[in-house]
Amino acid sequence: MTEEEQRIQKEKNRKGSMTEGSPVRCMITFAIPMILGNLFQQLYNLADSMIVGKLVGKEALAAVGVSTSITMLFVMVAVGTGIGCSVVISQLFGAERLSQMKTAISTALISIMGFSLLLSIVGRVFSRSILQLMGTPKDIFSGAETYMNIYFYGFFFLFLYNAFTAVFNALGDSKKPLYFLLFSSAFNIGLDLLFVGKFGWGIAGAAWATFIAQAISAVLSFGVLMGKLGQIRCESYRRFDGAMLAGMTKVAVPTIVQQSMVSVGMLLIQTVVNRFGPVFIAGYTAACKIDGIAIVPMVNAGNAVSTFVAQNMGAGKPERAKKGYHIGLVMAMGIGLLIGVVMFFFGDACVGAFMDASTDAASIIVGAKYISLVSMFYFVMGAMTTTNSVLRGAGDMGWFMGVTLVNLVLRVALTFLLADVTAGMIIIWANPIGWTVGLIIACCRYRQGGWKRIRLV
Repeated sequence: MTEEEQRIQKEKNRKGSMTEGSPVRCMITFAIPMILGNLFQQLYNLADSMIVGKLVGKEALAAVGVSTSITMLFVMVAVGTGIGCSVVISQLFGAERLSQMKTAISTALISIMGFSLLLSIVGRVFSRSILQLMGTPKDIFSGAETYMNIYFYGFFFLFLYNAFTAVFNALGDSKKPLYFLLFSSAFNIGLDLLFVGKFGWGIAGAAWATFIAQAISAVLSFGVLMGKLGQIRCESYRRFDGAMLAGMTKVAVPTIVQQSMVSVGMLLIQTVVNRFGPVFIAGYTAACKIDGIAIVPMVNAGNAVSTFVAQNMGAGKPERAKKGYHIGLVMAMGIGLLIGVVMFFFGDACVGAFMDASTDAASIIVGAKYISLVSMFYFVMGAMTTTNSVLRGAGDMGWFMGVTLVNLVLRVALTFLLADVTAGMIIIWANPIGWTVGLIIACCRYRQGGWKRIRLV
């Protein structure tokens, strides 16, 4: 290979690297597609709920809400697995250890395939028992079980798609996941309207629409990822490496636990919400859907910071990693303030989009209360997520998990202790309280600087 060919190949290998150039430009160009992509991912989840709520009724919406609190636990396992593996992949990419990087990617994907099949079977077998343990009301039990069972049939594709997205992001390519999500969200909404609106399949139609859209996205993204990896030339690599798997597991397991704890918290809180009946459940479900979309930009600003920090820690540039954090912090808090103002004044209209105002006014009031209060603290949530993402990107997993654990325990404890006394209002206040305490802990660790001494690769 000539010197010119070597130079061109090196540029191809380094495409997506954030270890050089303007940190501001790197962060913005990487974060914006991630934010847009995940907004569209939330959009087709939102479409399920809106179409079901409008065309089938509030009981169906409540059924989707109950099942979502369970399926999200499994989804967070998928997300946590991908994110955990991507930290190691990002650091190897930043260190230009491309052969080991490709070994890590191959090992991760093979392991994830097996893991996802296992979780899919577990979820399908125990779905009914879980709903019973949660005290799901009888009038929405059947619908919730139907939605969950179909969802678990497609869990394999959902899991793999999240893994592919994590690898793209680890390589500094956040645009391709955006393209797939644009396609997937539009396709999902079209199938929702067809299956639920025209064919009258109800909750099952919404679930099958999501299944099909996720399956197609997973297959397409796999093909494109294989093409991208083929362009990265390096020495021979191993398809599967046990030692590499063990190294990634050290990061992936804490991340899975962290993501799962968030969903466990949601699941436990949902059991308390179920005490207040379908009217409260429907309003809470609608508000949570809106809240889930509203916080996406802050979460993804944090994810962008995590990848930026991981690449630069792998390249031995902790000071550059700090610059990326400061940029991400400004982005997350600024976006949080802006979205918070919009949701505070228009949250009731957003909740009303899920239900019929003439028959479901009580549920809309519940959801509007949730949104108007929580939205005032979105900037705090953005700051907490971004600061904690520095710890994750550096591989400082003990402190990273600690922040999440404190946040979770506070939210769940306050909800169980005070839900009846406050007529459910503590369910709303628990989020801002958990975010604030989590931010304080994460900031203390960041200022102390121990995260800079962690070495994963």
